[in-house]
Amino acid sequence: MQAVKMYTTAVCPYCTRAKQLLKAKGVEQIEEIRVDSDPAARQHMMEITGRRTVPQIFIGDTHVGGHDDLVALDGRGGLMPLLQG
Repeated sequence: MQAVKMYTTAVCPYCTRAKQLLKAKGVEQIEEIRVDSDPAARQHMMEITGRRTVPQIFIGDTHVGGHDDLVALDGRGGLMPLLQG
C-alpha cells in the first residue's frame, strides 16, 4: 500500500472524515503534518499544493487534494488503485 501523507489541523472535521475513509479502505498509517502548530509546514503545503485549506492529502507522490477530492476519487473507483500503487 502506498504511503499516505496528510496536512491537517487539530480541529478539522474534514481531516477526521478523510482519515476515517482512508482507514476504511485499509490504510493503517497516515503521516500527519500539523500546519496549525507549524507555520513553516503551512507555507510548504501552500507552495506544493497551491491551496490554503486542510486537509491536503498525498497518496504516494500524487496530490489527491482535500476531503471532497478524496471522496470524489473514491466515487469514481480511483482510490483503491491509487492506494495499491
